[in-house]
Formats: sequence, structure tokens, C-alpha cells
Amino acid sequence: MWVRGAAIRPVPSYAVVNRSVLVEVERALGEEGDEADSELEAWFEKFEKTQPELAAHINRVLSRPLDETALALGYFLSVAVWLAFDRAFRGRLRAVSEDALTAAETAIALEEELRAAHTEEPLELDDVMAIEQPAVVGFLHEHVDAALDAASHDVDVDVDDVHLVYRAVLLETLALSHAVDAPEGTVAREELLA
Repeated sequence: MWVRGAAIRPVPSYAVVNRSVLVEVERALGEEGDEADSELEAWFEKFEKTQPELAAHINRVLSRPLDETALALGYFLSVAVWLAFDRAFRGRLRAVSEDALTAAETAIALEEELRAAHTEEPLELDDVMAIEQPAVVGFLHEHVDAALDAASHDVDVDVDDVHLVYRAVLLETLALSHAVDAPEGTVAREELLA
């Protein structure tokens, strides 16, 4: 679905992640303890090898002095989103180039400007992204809400740090969405417009 005036290009239907993939990834990454931490670290290393530009961007965000909750959330969500795309589109997921990452960053910044300029429209960046990747954005919201809920239970959580991590993973989601090749025999929307 295309939202009037949106700066974010629509995600092709063949690049939308199903909720079932995210449930599977969450189950795989959801274990706790030293072994789970080690496994998350191994997945992050694979993320760095297969998506170097994207991983470098995530690393820059996570290298900032973030509070522990935001940092843990950032590692978990960045790996979970990449892994969901990797599993859902095995063999069809290209590495995000520096230009593609810059284009996604620009689109998100323009979308935020557009939404700020048109306050009469009820949609925000989150809403536009949720239209394009509903399961992924729902997954992100669940985990961000859980992290912020911890703040209401005597745990210090820096809301700005959590927002910074959330925005970085939204960027990752958008960049990966446009790095999925169409299945063989599918005519991509861009080809139809050419």
C-alpha cells in the first residue's frame, strides 16, 4: 500500500517478511544465559560478514555510550531483523551497498520532514514503515515496549538511547527490504514502470 506523499518507496510484496519467520527467529535468539550470548555474538559476526555496510552503521550506533538496556536491545533487534530477512529470502538477499544505505537514510529523513510539515495527516514514520513491513515493525514495537516497560519497574532506561536504537533498526529494515531480489519469473514493479 502506498501512502500519499510518502518519501519511502513501497516495499515489493515479495520482500515482506512474514510474522512466522520472526516468531522462529525470536525463538532461536530468545534463550538466556552465556550460551545464548555467545550465539548472539556469532550471529552478529555473520551479519557483519554478509551485510558489512549495514553492520558498520549499526556498530556506529551501538558504539555510542548507550545505557545497557538500549545496547542489548540494539544487538538483539539488529541481528533478529537481519536473520529474519536472511531466512525469509535465502539466496535472494543482496548485501546493502553504501549507496543503498544512504538512500534509505535519506528516505527516512525526508519522511520525518514530510510528516512534521503535514501534522494534519495522522501518519508518522512508524505508520508508513508498518504499512510496508507490518510484521517487522510489530516485532520491533513489542521489544521496544518491553524495554521501556522495564523503565517503569525501577530499572533505569534512557528513552533517547532506545529511540536511537529503534531508528537504526528501522533503517536496517528499510534497507534490507529493498535488497531482496524478486523470485525468478516475477516482474519487479520497477521493471513495469520503466
